[in-house]
Amino acid sequence: MQKNRVCIIGCGNPFMGNDGAGISVMHLFDGRLPGVDVIDGGTGGFGLIPLMEGYEKVVIVDAMVGVGDRIGEVIVFDAPPSWDLPAYALHDIGIGEVVTIARELGYARDIVTVGIEVGEIQAFSKDIDQEVEEGIRAAEQTILTILREWTGDQESRS
Repeated sequence: MQKNRVCIIGCGNPFMGNDGAGISVMHLFDGRLPGVDVIDGGTGGFGLIPLMEGYEKVVIVDAMVGVGDRIGEVIVFDAPPSWDLPAYALHDIGIGEVVTIARELGYARDIVTVGIEVGEIQAFSKDIDQEVEEGIRAAEQTILTILREWTGDQESRS
């Protein structure tokens, strides 16, 4: 089966409150846009690298802590997030390292990371704070804009 050339990988743990933000965004795209595959990246780390294989363009969306000025802020990283930033991932390695490795290995031509500042990660909770919910909706619009730029498709607006 031929895969599409574009994918959205959502990362996070929906049982850790705000950490489920990336997975929530991913679900908004499930089956929505022809030509775009949606992949659950789990809690990220090294396991993301093979998920990118065969794609030309990849969007990774994840909850982050300490990168934004306010909870719910959406930050787009065209280059991997700086390793100098505070720890923002609960994974074995961070998204920045994953993107760097994937690029070095030639897994995808374009990789963009969309982070949602979540402030606090709560253990054993399915509740997502209202500000983070707003960030999820903003991340959806941000990803639609990225996809339009990549494909030139003006119909990705829905």
